[in-house]
Parts: sequence; structure tokens; C-alpha cells
Amino acid sequence: MGINLKNSEVPIRENRLGSIVAYSGSIKEFGKQGGCSGCDEKKRCFSQSSACNNGCAIGQLFSIYDAAIVEHSPAGCASIAMASYLNDLLVTALGKKPRENSGFTCSDMGESDTVFGAIDNLKDVIIETYNRYKPKAIFVASSCVSGVIGEDLESIVEDLKDIIPVPIAPVHCEGFKTQIWASGFDAAFHAILKYIVKPAEKKTNKVNVLNFAGGTSWNSRADVLRLFKVMDVEPTFILNSATVEELQHLSEARATISTCGALSTYFGNGLEQEFGVPFVRSLQPHGVIGYEDWALKLAKILDKEKEVTEFLAEEKKIYQPQIDEFAKKLKGKRAMIAMGPSYSHNYARILEEFGMQIEHVTSWHMDDKYDDGSMPDALKYIIENSKQDYKFSVNELQNYEFVNILKRVNPDIFVTRHPAGMIVWSMKLGIPAYNVRDEYTAFGYKGTLRFVKALYYTITNRSFTDSISKHVKMPYNEWWYQQPAETFFVDN
Repeated sequence: MGINLKNSEVPIRENRLGSIVAYSGSIKEFGKQGGCSGCDEKKRCFSQSSACNNGCAIGQLFSIYDAAIVEHSPAGCASIAMASYLNDLLVTALGKKPRENSGFTCSDMGESDTVFGAIDNLKDVIIETYNRYKPKAIFVASSCVSGVIGEDLESIVEDLKDIIPVPIAPVHCEGFKTQIWASGFDAAFHAILKYIVKPAEKKTNKVNVLNFAGGTSWNSRADVLRLFKVMDVEPTFILNSATVEELQHLSEARATISTCGALSTYFGNGLEQEFGVPFVRSLQPHGVIGYEDWALKLAKILDKEKEVTEFLAEEKKIYQPQIDEFAKKLKGKRAMIAMGPSYSHNYARILEEFGMQIEHVTSWHMDDKYDDGSMPDALKYIIENSKQDYKFSVNELQNYEFVNILKRVNPDIFVTRHPAGMIVWSMKLGIPAYNVRDEYTAFGYKGTLRFVKALYYTITNRSFTDSISKHVKMPYNEWWYQQPAETFFVDN
């Protein structure tokens, strides 16, 4: 399905990409069935609360340094601002310039607003937001309440365009529309493509890097920048660390590349389709295989293959022997992985590089394809190259279901990414856990060495995990742990 910026909002992932949130089987079986479109998609007979696409959209937009967000919602929906603000404090502490001209406000919808509407109040809030913070752009985000009563955000933008001298972008991210919170990424990026990015007047020597934290971790930032220096280009990390002016000029970049396929599919393909910026389709830059694929495919577009090939050879000569030394100690160790759909299969590949046995992989959702119609790269690689046929499930943060699987698998280590609280369940069960909080944890050879060391020390130093498991009472009884996967689902 082509990207259409004339539309006020982007279709949700279930409709646009054939994405699913429930599956139980094996990875090879999933591949033989043709992915989500051909698999036996399950339906849950019970569902706990999950994440919300409104939160994903707000989390992305809040990281823009000089933009403001107006949440058209009851006050409770605006609580996402706390988490986003804490994340921003971390990024700022890591050396980025302090935020200016940014803010987060809420229209604070009440009962009467759901009956009579709140257009006038929303306009007042937008005007006050501009007067108070003087942002370079304002994003107006919808919520379940404003979406249910059909508030027309586009008409508000039209009414205020002559009053407020900066772009005002509606963001349609009502939580009730989709079960897949990653649809919030697409809603945020649709607003940026439609209202912020400008046609290129010239080409720059920059590369758009779509990621979550802007390469700002203590361990990895120097490694990321060193690779781009070899390619003689300057990275523009988006959205975190970006300004509105930088976003306006994304169309002038030489290429767009990403650390996460699920995050980048809409934005990367949109920049290519609408503005002619080549989108690099590759594995994620984690582990040896992923890093080499990522770097060389970008280098090919930039005509820097010779320089990058030489750089990779030098780096590999230094770090690969050390990686192999620790990988030998991990060979045969049993692992379970639970992450977003792109990272889960990406990290399954990395653990296979270490010779580990993958017992189970859980993805929080699964995309059948990306916006260019291709199968997700990380999934495609695993289906075609993995020698293991590990158990595979799709689970949208259903803890009752997830803990059952984790208890039955009982791996030597559990590897997850978000939410960070998932490692708590594992450690309460006495299973060592590692949280891949930093998206550049296994970036390149040096990062892969840090990661393989971390896994080894986490598995061998069990004292903290063992201590926790001895003093915690789980909310599930032994009967529940014995229930098969079919217990979670009903027939379609």
C-alpha cells in the first residue's frame, strides 16, 4: 500500500501491514505459512491491559527539542508526559543541548466536553501553548475520548494557521483504533511528513538515522560516530535529539537508515516515496552479521564501499577473537527472547552467532510486511538461515500468558528490551535476565563484545537472581504454569 500524505491519518497496522498480536507455533512453521497473512492467527479469550499507540506517538514527538505537544484528552492520558520527560532528562544529561521552546499541555477534557465538544477550549489551549513556550511547531494529539466524539483537528489547524506562525500538525493516535501500539509511530511520522518536512532545495552530506535514543548512550555514541566518519557523512539522529529545523530538511539527506524496522517502515519509505531520499533496507546493526550488512548497504549508496570494507576488516581483526572467546563459553546455553518484532528476531540471530540454543522467541506484535511490501529483514533472515526451529509466539504484553511460557521454558537466560519491567518476572522465577535497554547495546564488533561478555557474566553470577526468587511469592499457582499454549486462545 503506497503512502498517501493527502490523507489526514495513516491506516493502522492491522489494515495496512496485516499485523497480528496473537500467535503460537514455531518460527519455521510461521515461515512456511507465509508469515502473518497465511498463519493460523489466534484470538485470545482474555486480555489484560497493554500499551497504547497514543503513548508511542507522544513518546516520539516529545523527544523533538523545540516542539510542543497539545494532548486533546482527559488529564489521565497526559500522564505519558512523565515518562517522556524522564527519558529526555537522560538524553540531555548525556551531552545534548538543553531543551528550549518545548512544552506539553493537555485540554483536560471533562464529562461535558464529551457531550458538547471541546473545540473552543482546544483552540485556547493551543494559543496559550504557543504564547507560553514559543515552540517551532505544535503537534495536536487525539485521544480515545476526542476520537470517539469526532473532534475535527484539521479544521482547528485551518482556523489557527493565520494566528500562530509555526506549523500545527494533527496526530491521529486514538488508542481504541488499534491493538498495536507501534501504529503510534506511524501516526507521529505521518504528521511530520505531512506538515513539517519540506521539499529539498539542495542535497547535504547528511544521513537520516531513525532510532529511539539518538545514539546517546555512554558506551556506543563514539562507535556510531566513528563509522559515519569513515563514510564522510554527518548523521542526523531522529527523532530523539532532533530540532524542527532538522526535520524540515530531512528531504535533503543522501540516505535514511534505521536501527529498528518496526519503527522506521513508514517514515523511511515515506521519505523515499515523497522526497526521493533512498531508504537503506538491511538487517539492524547489531551482532557481527547485522552490523556488516547495515554498514555495507549504506556504504554502497554513499559510494564508500572500499573505505568501509577496510574499516570493518580492521575492526573485526581486533574484536572477533575476543567475541569468539566468550561465545565458546556460551555455546549450548539455552535462551528465551521477548522484544518488539524487529529486535526479537534480530537478537535471536545474535545469540545464534554465539552458538546459543534459542528455546523460545516472543514478539510483542508481528508485521506481515513493511510499507514497501517486503518481508521484515530480521524475520526473513531467520527463516532462511536459522538452523533452529525454535518456538515462536506473538504476545502483546499479556503477563499471565508470558509468565506461563517463561516458567515452562526455564532458560539459562532471558533477554528482553522493553518494557524494562519484564525482567522482574524472570528474576522472580529464578531465571537470570538481561535488559537490552540501549538500542546500540550490540552495535558493531565492539558492542557485540560488550554484549557477549554481559550475557556470560549474567548467566554465571546468579546470586542476586537466586536471592530474589527465594523471597518472592508469585501471583500464579503451579496449576497455571502447567497449562498448554492453547489455553490462551479460542478458535477463530
